[in-house]
Amino acid sequence: MNFSAMEGKYREALGKWESALLLMPDRAILHEQKAQILLELGETWKALQAATRATELEPSWGEAWVTLGRAQLNYGEPDSAIESLDRALAIKPDSAEARNDRQAALHHIQRRKQLQTSGLSMNQHRFSVGDQTEST
Repeated sequence: MNFSAMEGKYREALGKWESALLLMPDRAILHEQKAQILLELGETWKALQAATRATELEPSWGEAWVTLGRAQLNYGEPDSAIESLDRALAIKPDSAEARNDRQAALHHIQRRKQLQTSGLSMNQHRFSVGDQTEST
């Protein structure tokens, strides 16, 4: 199945989750499942919102915290992702998913620190067109 066919299936599933949410807006599982579909579609901000709602409705559900952590990581917030994944591990200490995703988040934080300390994030180390003058 090619990407556009998969995207069509995800869009169809998303429509079904949204219809179910109209009938049962306080069901955490529906928000969490919607968040997973949105992550597959690359709609990270909406996934973050749906996963957040799932954790608000069911704060003791570890899987919702894992999904929120993934959404936060995909949104570029590895520090927040670690907090959410720590919540998931506090609820379900044997969760391999939470542990693996937490490692990925730590890797992103370490990589960010490496870039900052190497000076690559500093403006004076960037190359710009026209920086050098020609001597004639």
